[in-house]
Amino acid sequence: MPDSDNSQPSKILIADDNEQNCELLEAYLAGEDYDIAMAFDGQETIDKVAEFQPDIILLDIMMPRMSGYEVCEQLKKDDATVSIPILMVTALNEMGDIEKAVNAGCDDFLTKPVNRLELTTRVKSLLRVRHLTNERDRLLAYLREVDQDASQPGVAD
Repeated sequence: MPDSDNSQPSKILIADDNEQNCELLEAYLAGEDYDIAMAFDGQETIDKVAEFQPDIILLDIMMPRMSGYEVCEQLKKDDATVSIPILMVTALNEMGDIEKAVNAGCDDFLTKPVNRLELTTRVKSLLRVRHLTNERDRLLAYLREVDQDASQPGVAD
């Protein structure tokens, strides 16, 4: 059966053009065993995702160079990043903003000012789904491999 190493800390990418917002979110998550990276504009976020390979992204909407909506749409169109949960964290709270974020592909939505308990609960929930999805994918790949080996000629029954 495939190895599953759950001892590694989950990787969180915090993307916000306001450094203080990034630091606040990092402080809220500090009690957990997370590996945290930060990005301060949309393009840097895209670059960091490729380099850091986060398990979840906390994404602000209003950022320079590329909005959070555009970042989300781009990541959700890419097979390599489509399954990374994106939690939009923004001061925008009109129904149209939420609808636009959902249409861009975000997995959840938090309005600033962020409540610490709500943030940590949603992050844990999205990470749980991410890890279960990864485990399912590993098991399916393993089963395909076993099935392929069993169907090859010359394999003893």
